[in-house]
Amino acid sequence: MCQLFVNADARLWASKTKSLRIDGVVTSIRLECFFWEVLDEIAHRDGMTVNQMITKLYLESLDADHDVGNFTSFLRVCCARYLSLMADNLLHRNDQQALAGVDAPELLQQEADKTLLRQHHRARSSSCQ
Repeated sequence: MCQLFVNADARLWASKTKSLRIDGVVTSIRLECFFWEVLDEIAHRDGMTVNQMITKLYLESLDADHDVGNFTSFLRVCCARYLSLMADNLLHRNDQQALAGVDAPELLQQEADKTLLRQHHRARSSSCQ
C-alpha cells in the first residue's frame, strides 16, 4: 500500500506560491502542486482561470458567512471533496460538464446518503469482529 503513495511523483507534494488579487487586495496562497493541478481542473470545467475560481470561492464563502481565516485549508478540502465526489461516482471527470450546472442540493444529498451508508457498513463490520 505505501508504495502507491511513497513512490508517487515527488513534485506533487512540492509547494508552490501564487499571488492573486481578491476583491482588490493582493494576497498569496501556498499549496502543494497536486492541489494546484486539481484546482486547475476544476476551474477549467467552468471556463475560468484558477485565480478567477479562487476569487469566486472566496467571495461566495464570505456571502455564506463562512470563516475564511484558513482559506488555504478550505481550498485543499475543496480539492479533496471534488475527487471524493468522483470516487463515489457522483461527478465524472468530464470537462464538458460545468460544475456551475450541477444540481448542488441533489448532489449534496447523494453525498450525505453515501457517507451514511459507508458509516453504517463500517459499524456493522466492526461489530462482527
